[in-house]
Amino acid sequence: MPEAAVGSPSAPTGTVLAFDFGEKRIGVAVGEPQVKHAHPLTVIHAQSNQERFAAIAALIAEWRPALLVVGLPISLDGNPHGMTARCTRFANQLKGRFALPVAFADERLTSLDANERLRETGHNAKSAKQHLDAVAAQLILQAYFDTSDPFSEPAAHA
Repeated sequence: MPEAAVGSPSAPTGTVLAFDFGEKRIGVAVGEPQVKHAHPLTVIHAQSNQERFAAIAALIAEWRPALLVVGLPISLDGNPHGMTARCTRFANQLKGRFALPVAFADERLTSLDANERLRETGHNAKSAKQHLDAVAAQLILQAYFDTSDPFSEPAAHA
């Protein structure tokens, strides 16, 4: 995982938005570190970077997060792969565009887990696909909350 940034701010006391970055869709979740509970929010279906970041800007304006969390895909053995660099780039773009701290959370198996959870709640394959990325983002954010202390510095930042 990327190293923590020098001079990283302490953990936020406000809303956190999390992203499950994909080349076709970006799942988004929201949560509060004080209660350590994440909720799926939306899925961004945008073709161009301009459209994607406009949608993200609207969410940031609405939710006014103190921190952004990006799911970092790594292989099961802990090694980075092709999407790891893309997600790191996405995290750096978020930080640069919105001047907010960005942390990473391990996203191994979140899409598989999200799909299973959606099926358990009665979604068929078609309806599950519509919500999959937002639920994956929820699992990413919940993993971040579960492995971080809300009163200490986030472990890894973009």
